Amino acid sequence: MRSVGEAVSTGPSSEIEQAITSFVRGLIAADYSARTVEASTCDLRQFAAFLAGRGMEQTGDIGRVDVTDYAAALADPAGFTPTAGGEVNDGARRESPKRGLQPYSRATVARKLSVVRSFLRFCEENGLIESSPAAGVGSPKLPRRLPQVLSPEQVSTLLEAMGGTKPLDLRDRALFELVYSSGLRCQEALDLRLRDLSFESCEIRAKGKGRKVRIIPVGEVALRALERYLQEGRTRLITGATQEDHVFLSRTGRPLSSSDVRRRLARHLARAGVPSGTSPHTLRHSFATHLLEGGADLRVIQELLGHSSLRTTQVYAHVSAGHLRKTYRRAHPRA
Repeated sequence: MRSVGEAVSTGPSSEIEQAITSFVRGLIAADYSARTVEASTCDLRQFAAFLAGRGMEQTGDIGRVDVTDYAAALADPAGFTPTAGGEVNDGARRESPKRGLQPYSRATVARKLSVVRSFLRFCEENGLIESSPAAGVGSPKLPRRLPQVLSPEQVSTLLEAMGGTKPLDLRDRALFELVYSSGLRCQEALDLRLRDLSFESCEIRAKGKGRKVRIIPVGEVALRALERYLQEGRTRLITGATQEDHVFLSRTGRPLSSSDVRRRLARHLARAGVPSGTSPHTLRHSFATHLLEGGADLRVIQELLGHSSLRTTQVYAHVSAGHLRKTYRRAHPRA
């Protein structure tokens, strides 16, 4: 029996593999992001490999016990086979020389099972199976983690530390000012095209998860940084006859990657003396928290962040509990 981590057979495609191909094509047709399509494909190939190890090739063969066993195998380091380079074939984990192959985190297991449930629901809707065997199969309970947030003073210190005049410095200042000013996800900022910027209306047009488009206001400070980058920095990053319309470019004139952003942010954090665990997403969290502390309505923040559910946004109410207590003590006559 093959373990979960092995690759799908390169022989003739099974019905399961064909169904996966159709499912992925549906994601592409629905305009899901390349990252979502890639991750879903990887997760489903891993699921198919697990089923192939049990001799299954037909979608109708998949039972509830197979889904529950797969969920258990995801959390078991012995259920995976690393490649010669020490990586699991889907690239999600690395083998530690001291601790051996590490199990997936609860969040990763939950994501993988979510993709499997979506796939089996797709199979049900398209008549490949009578009912989804994943119905009722739960995901690991995730601990409630409050997002890391910087104080307004820390944000100011970080952004002011990006005061250089070189093209990359101007780009970084514009990028991180924009992420904090508008609460963008890192990838949303990197996906921005020149046509998405409106200096007249002080707004940007961002594509979020599921390719949902939202119009977001941009603050004056971020607009100034963005305008300076476009005039003095971006023009020097464009190479040759490149007609790249992404707003944020690398030193070679190509679209900037998220790994480049994390690397540059780490450098600025060290220079500014801000906590090293800060990520681009921390600025998004800080944006939401500072708006809430400033009196913004939670539903307005939900719209700005592009959350489909208010429950997702409500985490910031917990983050701001300390601020609310201080406000109460200051404002209530008998506090």
